Amino acid sequence: MVLDERGTALSSQAFAAKLGHWRDEGVRETRFLIGPADGHSAETRAAADLCLALGPATWPHLLARAMLAEQLYRAWSILVGHPYHRD
Repeated sequence: MVLDERGTALSSQAFAAKLGHWRDEGVRETRFLIGPADGHSAETRAAADLCLALGPATWPHLLARAMLAEQLYRAWSILVGHPYHRD
């Protein structure tokens, strides 16, 4: 998965559904690539299973990592029915 401002912005529910689908299909691992300020190359974006945008703004790497970690936790909570994420 490539994180790039030109990617698709997903809701938390859609992000959880994507991860849940990959899990159910037997995908063993997911790698997250956080790119440089100018984004990933067209080749990298085209080769990715998903090009995800955290929004149209450019974020520092440490903040992007924290935002991704939050979305991963939120996706987990959605998939297991934990009340952390409100419906």
